[in-house]
Amino acid sequence: MRIGITCYPTYGGSGVVATELGIELAALGHEVHFISYSQPFRLSGRDEGIHYHEVPVSSYPLFEFPPYDLALASRMAEVAEYNDLDLLHVHYAIPHSVSALLARQMLATRNRRLPFVTTLHGTDITLVGLDRSYLPITKYAIQESDGVTCISNYLKEKTIEHFGVTRGIEVVTNFVNCDVYTPITDEAKRIEARKRLASPNEAILMHLSNFRPVKRVVDVVKVFAKVVREVPAQLVLVGDGPDRSAAEWLAHDLGIQNRVHFLGKQERVHELLPLADIMLMPSELESFGLAALEAMACKVPSIATCVGGVPELIDDGETGLLYSVGDVDGMAAGALSLLTDKSRMGTMREAGRKTAQKRFCASLVVPQYVRYYEEVLAAG
Repeated sequence: MRIGITCYPTYGGSGVVATELGIELAALGHEVHFISYSQPFRLSGRDEGIHYHEVPVSSYPLFEFPPYDLALASRMAEVAEYNDLDLLHVHYAIPHSVSALLARQMLATRNRRLPFVTTLHGTDITLVGLDRSYLPITKYAIQESDGVTCISNYLKEKTIEHFGVTRGIEVVTNFVNCDVYTPITDEAKRIEARKRLASPNEAILMHLSNFRPVKRVVDVVKVFAKVVREVPAQLVLVGDGPDRSAAEWLAHDLGIQNRVHFLGKQERVHELLPLADIMLMPSELESFGLAALEAMACKVPSIATCVGGVPELIDDGETGLLYSVGDVDGMAAGALSLLTDKSRMGTMREAGRKTAQKRFCASLVVPQYVRYYEEVLAAG
């Protein structure tokens, strides 16, 4: 198949999943065309079977805000016609599904069929889409999509509840390449690799996100501050965003800034995760929890919040520990219980890896998307 993919080319979960999906589809022999305002950050530019098409957005004095959604629709139609795409797969409802709808209508006037699949990822439904400015158009775009998928049962239920959607929605979970996200099996190599982040007797706690308020990065620092009082440890934060400054200053005010390391945005996350002992994910809401899955695949258990789709991923007490939002004391106690009980930590590490392999590997999930594409194409 020849598949067009549109996503936000940034460090958010939807962009990561869309990019990894394109890479996996190309590896299966499909032709993939990314259409966005910049190249998704996880693309190397040299991937076989993958093409990138930039969306030019002109700025005129008349426009206070350049109309990206219209430029995107035009570019989608152009790329689809020129490259004879079979379908579009857009990630995040606003504005991508609306632009895809316009592109489909444009090509229909030339007797050219271009079905599109919309994948809902989270805040496009639970936050942005609920804004009264966007709710009607979000609902319309979902209803008019040729296919709709959600990344968790939680998000499917919320979509139906909030938007009154009557069409079918397929749940296709997020995934991880279990051959890329893998633990370091040679303990001597792991110890050597960890030296650049911590001394041999120190634990490494890690956090990975886009540092938006919903990720509660300040809670990460608070949890770590309690942990480091009891055990030698370092905190590594991967990513960047609006709450980074608040987290930095809290670490400074608590006097632990020399143990808190902000690495910024990192492309080779799969090389960092296996070095951690615990992933901290104290989010206000997660429709799935991709960072926790990537950590699990690397045998790193998560201390997370019991929100959204997280309980569908993490089995509390088996593959990680779940707490209420804001329960800093509980999360710190949970982290300490694992760090001081090597047997329990080892069991949880193994269970997490097995769960990733049995339920969430790309080799299991990506074919579900392919089958869904085939159903959408056959329905036309």
